[in-house]
Amino acid sequence: MKLYSTNNKDLQVDFQTAVFQSMPQDKGLYMPDHIPVLDEDFIKHIDQYSLQEIAFKVGSALIGDSIPAADLKAIIDEAINFEAPVVQVTENTYVLELFHGPSLAFKDFGARFMSRVMAYYLRPEEKMLDVLVATSGDTGAAVALGFLGVPNTRVTILFPAGKVSNIQELQLCTNGQNIHVLEVDGTFDDCQHLVKQAFADQELNAELRLTSANSINISRLIPQSFYYFNAYAQMLREGIKDVVFAVPSGNFGNLAAGLLAYKMGLPVRKFIAATNINDTVPRFLETGLYEARPSVQTHANAMDVGAPSNWVRIMDLFNGDREALMDLMEGYRFTDAETIQAIHELRDKYNYIACPHTAIAWLAADAYQKQNPEKDFASVFLSTAHPCKFPEAIPAEIAAEIKIPALVEELKHRTKQSSALAVNYAAFKQYLLNYNTQT
Repeated sequence: MKLYSTNNKDLQVDFQTAVFQSMPQDKGLYMPDHIPVLDEDFIKHIDQYSLQEIAFKVGSALIGDSIPAADLKAIIDEAINFEAPVVQVTENTYVLELFHGPSLAFKDFGARFMSRVMAYYLRPEEKMLDVLVATSGDTGAAVALGFLGVPNTRVTILFPAGKVSNIQELQLCTNGQNIHVLEVDGTFDDCQHLVKQAFADQELNAELRLTSANSINISRLIPQSFYYFNAYAQMLREGIKDVVFAVPSGNFGNLAAGLLAYKMGLPVRKFIAATNINDTVPRFLETGLYEARPSVQTHANAMDVGAPSNWVRIMDLFNGDREALMDLMEGYRFTDAETIQAIHELRDKYNYIACPHTAIAWLAADAYQKQNPEKDFASVFLSTAHPCKFPEAIPAEIAAEIKIPALVEELKHRTKQSSALAVNYAAFKQYLLNYNTQT
C-alpha cells in the first residue's frame, strides 16, 4: 500500500511510515494512491458475512501486503471484538449503533485497530513512541483504552477544559500508566492546532518520535469504513438495497470513511452530513465558499469543530469537484433547541433514547426523507455514542431512564489525573520535552 500527501501526490510513503508519521511534513493528509473496488459478487452477497469477515475483506483490499493476511486477521479479530447492530426505529428508518465497544463510542473501531497496528510494527529496541491526540471527548477515551499498557508507547491527550461531559472526563483522566492528559484552556480547535504544530516542529520531531491518534491518521480512517459495509449487509438481510446514511459530523473522519467505502464499491444513494451550528461544511455545500470559523460549544460537543481536518480528504476523493460531491452528499445543521426536541421525540414516539449527536443524525435523516417522499429508500442514521455519556445534555426525565453500564459506574471510584495547559504552543512543547527527560 502506497499513500500520498493531499498537498503533493509525488510525496509517497508506505503504510507503516504513514501510520507512524501520521501527517506529512507538508501538512497535508495521507491518502491511498489507489482505491480498490471490491468485486461485485462480494457486494451482492455481503449479507452472508460477519462484521469481522467483512472487515478483513475490506482491510486486505486497502492495506494489501503491508501486513500479511494472517497477521491482519489477528489484528481485526482482537480489535473489533464487538458488534455494530442496525436497529429499526420506524418503517423506513434504522439506527446503526456504534457504541458497543469498551469506550461506548464509535471511536473504538479506529482507535483499537490503530493501536494494534502500531503495536504490530513496534520493536522493543526502538525509540519510545509518543502518541498525541486532540479530543472533544470520545476520541481520547477510545485512544486511552486502546493504548493503555502498550509497551514502549506514551499517550498525551489534549481536551478543552470544561467542554466534555463528566463521564467523558472520567474516561480521559482516570487511566494513569502510560496515558497523560492535558486540560487545555480553549476549544477543540485550539487542541487540534497545538497537535498539528507539534507535528510540523522539526526540532521537536528530532527529539521525540511523534505520531497522532486523531482521525488524521490513516489507520484510524480505514477501520471506520468497515461498519458502513456491515450496515449495508444488515440492510440486505432485511431485503433493503437502497440506503441513505445520515452521519453526525465534526472533524468529518466518519463521513470520509463512508465516502471511502463508496469509492470501494459500496452502493449508497446519498450521504447526509449532519452538523450542529458549527456548520462549515453545510455552508460550503450551499454556497461553494469554504470558510472555517471558530468553534461554538453545543450539547453535541464531539461535533464542535469549526475547521474539520478530514474535509481535505473528502475533497481529494472527488478531485476537488464540488458538483460531483453534491451529487452524493447533502448537508443539514441543527440548533441545540432542535437537538433537545429530537431527543424528546425519539423517546416519546419511538421509545429510543439517543445522545445529542445521534439525535442530530436522526433529524437530518428525517429532513431528507420529508424532502424526498416519492423515493423508495431506507435511511440509516449513525449513533456514535451511548447516551449515558451525555447526561448533562439530555433532559433529566429521559436521562433517568438510561441504563448505566457497569464499566461507567466503576469509573466514578477512580482518581482523576490531569494537568492544566494554556493555549500556548511553547508551553506544550516544553511539557513534552520536560516529560521526555524525566522518563
